[in-house]
Amino acid sequence: MISIDGQNLADVNLDSLRYHIGMVSQQDALLNRSVSDNIGLGQAAISHAEIEHAAKQARAHDFILRLQDSEGRCGYDAHVGERGVKLSGGQRQRVALARVILKNAPIMILDEATSALDSSVEAEIQPALRGVMQGKTVIAIAHRLSTIAELDRIIVMDQGRIIEQGSHGELLDLGGLYATFWARQSGGVIGTDELQTPKGEAS
Repeated sequence: MISIDGQNLADVNLDSLRYHIGMVSQQDALLNRSVSDNIGLGQAAISHAEIEHAAKQARAHDFILRLQDSEGRCGYDAHVGERGVKLSGGQRQRVALARVILKNAPIMILDEATSALDSSVEAEIQPALRGVMQGKTVIAIAHRLSTIAELDRIIVMDQGRIIEQGSHGELLDLGGLYATFWARQSGGVIGTDELQTPKGEAS
């Protein structure tokens, strides 16, 4: 049985389940609507100020203000094209991050959520992500270890098998595959002495 907060998943209404999950994937597809519509997707009562605040937390606000589409619409009113084709991969990912920050759902799924961002932009976004993850169940899938180092349980998989699990510090002390990967990514944006522990889980 799979349960969420003690509830059998089989007994949970699908719409309710979706409402309580926020997700950012490696290649988020956006709608051919305005930036504002994409960030506030499914939340009719959200104000523009709230959308703008989420965009600032995701470090998307500045590039959004510079946008202009072929119809002359600018900023948050600019349309992003089918599947967000008018934006770069990093811009699409920041819009998707703004959406999940705005939704503030109790369950977050981050599937390579910062893979299209360079290290400096990821470093800017990390504080906002830490705040959003506090008190939530977070399932994060990542190869860039700085994305998951603060989670309280990390699962290392190799060829479909779990070979290590524990916190960031525990896995470093273990000196196994995770520690090897961390050493290779020693330029990661999170230092081992700066780690906090929001509720979450990573694989």
